[in-house]
Amino acid sequence: MAKLAFTFPGQGSQAVGMGKELAETYAEARAVFDEVNQALGEDLARTMFEGPDETLRLTENAQPALMAVSMAVVRVLEARGVSVARHADFVAGHSLGEYSALCAAGVFSITDAARLLRTRGKAMQQAVPVGQGAMAAILGLDLETVLRAANDAEDGEVCGVANDNAPGQVVISGHAGAVNRAIELLKAAGAKRALPLPVSAPFHCALMRPAADAMEHALSQVAMSAPSKPVIVNVTARPTSDIEAIRRHLVEQVTGMVRWTESIGWAAGEGGVGELYELGTGKVLTGLAKRIAPDAQATAINAPADIDALVAALGA
Repeated sequence: MAKLAFTFPGQGSQAVGMGKELAETYAEARAVFDEVNQALGEDLARTMFEGPDETLRLTENAQPALMAVSMAVVRVLEARGVSVARHADFVAGHSLGEYSALCAAGVFSITDAARLLRTRGKAMQQAVPVGQGAMAAILGLDLETVLRAANDAEDGEVCGVANDNAPGQVVISGHAGAVNRAIELLKAAGAKRALPLPVSAPFHCALMRPAADAMEHALSQVAMSAPSKPVIVNVTARPTSDIEAIRRHLVEQVTGMVRWTESIGWAAGEGGVGELYELGTGKVLTGLAKRIAPDAQATAINAPADIDALVAALGA
């Protein structure tokens, strides 16, 4: 029988209105949003439901907001008999989504996850002065070609691969000058598109070292329990249930590459996963999964109808 994994989206999936229908429909979702608001000492849910978009997009807001919606879906499902512990074989999350995955698997409380992601978002934003860093999406080239060009473009600066999202979709990150040089090299190498991204900082590269140090301290202060199911980790693309490894990998993740192609490829291959359910806002990971593992069934679960269908499908 095919195995099942729950996946959790990362930054870029946020949108004004996120979580509103869940809050209007389910008491369990409202309780999650109240807990996040209390943890942060502000009404983040109101920003999620009403905007403005520029406030929601701030890294320090988008990260806990995305976790909140993912955990709202998790709690609604749990109340209806569907849970990570009972139904999943693995969990995985894209970048900040790894915190959602760990929270869903019982490693963190929602309060601790919200506070950690607020710290992470602020630290990542503050690590590099605005304008000094950049990121770009490279479409139509393989990972090795992009890695080579990023290395060739460094010239004393930082440039590397931040996200290996799917075959032919790679994101680079680093100093603005180096990223721009890499874009030119990649265009010459035959990239279909090389698009600068409208981000406020260069995530998942060596310039994020101050943020990694901040997260090492923050994570050392938080109680963590063993996950109910293994988490497929961004930086290794392999599953673990070891708490100290998880803590270490969350620090490494701040400066390291998100190996999403490899993570989902491992799940659908060696991991035996045939069903992937994306819990939270949007359908980004579902789209990526269909490119990475076309033989697996990938479904986004973010609206009441999706939740009803999943509960019915899993016989809860």
